[in-house]
Amino acid sequence: MESLAADLSTMVRTPLHDSHVAAMRRIATEQTLEPGEYLVRAGDPVDTFHYLLDGEVEAVNPRTNKRYGNATLGPTQFFGEVTFLSGGKNMMSARAVQPSRLLCIPRQEMLDLMSQIPEMSDIIITVFSARRRRQLEEGDASLTLIGGEISREIREIAMFAGRNRIPFRELTLGEHEAEALAHQCKIGDTEPAVLFGKTEVLEDPTPARVAARLGLALDIDEGTIFDTLIVGGGPAGVAAGVYAGAEGLSALVAEDLTIGGQAGTSSRIENYMGFPTGISGADLVWRGEVQAMKFGTRFAVPRRATAIDKREDGTFCTTFSDGTEACARSVIVATGVQYRRLPIDRLEEFEGHGIYYAATDIEARYCKDTEVVIIGGGNSAGQAAMFLSRSASHVHLLVRGPSLAASMSDYLFSRLDADPAITIHYQTQMTGLEGDDTLEAITIRDRAAGENWRLKTRAAFIMVGAAPNTDWLADMVQLDDKGFVCTGEVIGKPSGYETSEPGIFAVGDVRAGSVKRVASAVGEGSVVISKVWEWIDSQDQKT
Repeated sequence: MESLAADLSTMVRTPLHDSHVAAMRRIATEQTLEPGEYLVRAGDPVDTFHYLLDGEVEAVNPRTNKRYGNATLGPTQFFGEVTFLSGGKNMMSARAVQPSRLLCIPRQEMLDLMSQIPEMSDIIITVFSARRRRQLEEGDASLTLIGGEISREIREIAMFAGRNRIPFRELTLGEHEAEALAHQCKIGDTEPAVLFGKTEVLEDPTPARVAARLGLALDIDEGTIFDTLIVGGGPAGVAAGVYAGAEGLSALVAEDLTIGGQAGTSSRIENYMGFPTGISGADLVWRGEVQAMKFGTRFAVPRRATAIDKREDGTFCTTFSDGTEACARSVIVATGVQYRRLPIDRLEEFEGHGIYYAATDIEARYCKDTEVVIIGGGNSAGQAAMFLSRSASHVHLLVRGPSLAASMSDYLFSRLDADPAITIHYQTQMTGLEGDDTLEAITIRDRAAGENWRLKTRAAFIMVGAAPNTDWLADMVQLDDKGFVCTGEVIGKPSGYETSEPGIFAVGDVRAGSVKRVASAVGEGSVVISKVWEWIDSQDQKT
């Protein structure tokens, strides 16, 4: 299966060309470092590109203050990773091993140069992305989560970090290293915690606070007006971000929780063109995010839209749950859908403690060697069953209807049916939950047999229904009776993506009548930008 980037240990290194270095020299300053002197420290803003002319610089793990693996750089190499594109914060420190001389270029000037020299940009982004892959695979990160096995809050942060491809590591309460860290940081050894680096403890940790610490939240200047605000970071929203940036529009993508949306919860997508061996939804959309950032599109995560309003000058202003606001000349609604909550007693109580709505590596850790249940008959449910069958002792797929023929791709159904680790139960549904602090068992209703049965399990995955995320739109645009955004001919508009409010467009699963597939969402997000351009141009001609 494809990964999010090339493997740093096996990829062929391509140094920057002499002409690239010459171009950098014209806008760079030189810096010299003595052995032991730091170039950057973890947590500092990523505001400079560093290219090594002479000497040696090593990457430093802020948790140990020692060299990160074998990460050392010599002449013609450059320091940094993919957060350079977004303007986040350094996750690693860097210091000189021997007397060193470097070219230092301010971040924005370097990004401008990269946009002018695509060959140079390709080399840099390939290396940055490969470095992120290594950090994720080695699991030796500056962000440490302790106590996810008992804390819902820590699990939420783990899910946020995992789906956004943020390197982190997990420790369980009571293990030796967790106790040593607790003593070192002066916190209780039985308390869940989030640590950054060696001793920094994040107080009252939430995904938003972790994002702010890592520089992902993005401070939006009050006076900034974007050409387009894309609300939703799934395949449709990220594709729109790629094309908006490529066409020279200033664009902001705001996402509620994780870039990737519902597609990001899919462990394996095999029917997306160009990936014959499959790719996870999170990796696919992360690649798109990097591509969009390369073109200048900005991302703000986590930012949940709660309201939208239109000013007298025609500008649309969207308010987020943290009280911040983003304004733009146009808006692309790409908020997608979410799985419906089932009407079962105590459901909310067990969410994050046995009830899940995604099946990724993070959730798989919490249900290892147990029987798991998946409720749903679509491709997402089928992919989750295949993925979880690797770690669970057995997978039970509960399907409400009498077959999967109409709801699941044939290739996927054939695999499920042939896998001895998976049992498909037709005409069944989950009706009850049992447990104290965490899920321990569920009740299943077999409608064909007319009886109930009990299954011991620590994990049930709900993947049914599709509720559109449109509450924040209020009365701004016309919705259908199910809450999906009406567009195109239904409301007398020539474009299939125009809504009832001029200047607001809708793409992807949130749009009424859309095809609920990743490829379709990417296509819609790509095509809509031409209509956004037409709208902005028409407004310019009026002024």
